[in-house]
Amino acid sequence: MKISTKGRYSVTALYELARHYGEGPVSLKSVAQSQGLSENYLEQLMVPLRRGGLVQSIRGAQGGYMLAKCPAEITIGAIITTVEGPIAVVDCLLAEAGAADQKCAKASGCVTRGVWGQVCDSISQVLEGITLQTLLDKACSKENIGCSIS
Repeated sequence: MKISTKGRYSVTALYELARHYGEGPVSLKSVAQSQGLSENYLEQLMVPLRRGGLVQSIRGAQGGYMLAKCPAEITIGAIITTVEGPIAVVDCLLAEAGAADQKCAKASGCVTRGVWGQVCDSISQVLEGITLQTLLDKACSKENIGCSIS
């Protein structure tokens, strides 16, 4: 499974909003400049994030975006699934996640389906276990969350 720029940029943008949590709205221009992202692309990403209840938009000269919940209540999993849709490493598992058009004729007798289900569950568990607060804490301690390839 590869997370697209929608997912990565959304996590990065919400991390930036988390850095300013409690300070009021943050402009997308500020988020874009601080994180090196496209302001136009961020505007597109904020629509599903707002609809998903993760951010609030404030209109006006001093407007911008802010988190709709505290950083400890927003998981990376919630951000990713809000902009990317259900997490599934193979198409046949999308049917279980609500995408009925992805049904597989071999699903009931598939030997490997359980393996892919476990992989999806593990990914979901990790993403749901990391919050924006976790990222803030890691940044303060200079500890990074990264890929550990053995």
